[in-house]
Amino acid sequence: MRLWSLHPRYLDRVGLLACWREALLAKAVLAGRTRGYRHHPQLDRFRAAPDPLAAVDAYLAGLWAEAARRGYRFDPGKFAPGTRARLTVTDGQLRFEWAHLLDKLATRDPARHARLCARRRRPEAHEIFTVRCGPVEAFERGRRP
Repeated sequence: MRLWSLHPRYLDRVGLLACWREALLAKAVLAGRTRGYRHHPQLDRFRAAPDPLAAVDAYLAGLWAEAARRGYRFDPGKFAPGTRARLTVTDGQLRFEWAHLLDKLATRDPARHARLCARRRRPEAHEIFTVRCGPVEAFERGRRP
């Protein structure tokens, strides 16, 4: 499960579709509608929110907006519209995810990879995240830089 902290505009088609599916799975897990993935570390930051389901709905709304901008037809009935939530993410986590995404895109979408590598600015976070200084987040239990 990968719930990107990066703004969804950076994701390729495959990444955006996978993130949508995984965020829907995260919502089902947090709502207690599934037995799998209950202890997945990517869910820790949503669980820590005052209203975890509202946080996932706000996350889904951001993915839906990007999909709509691209002409994709994600189902807006899968989240509560107008839900607002704020979470934090560290700049170290954003750098980690940026490198991870670029790695994936190098083989999956070389043209997008080249465009993103040409960027001179730091990547932006998904709209529900406020960026703060810090290392890679504790929930990132895989390979670390």
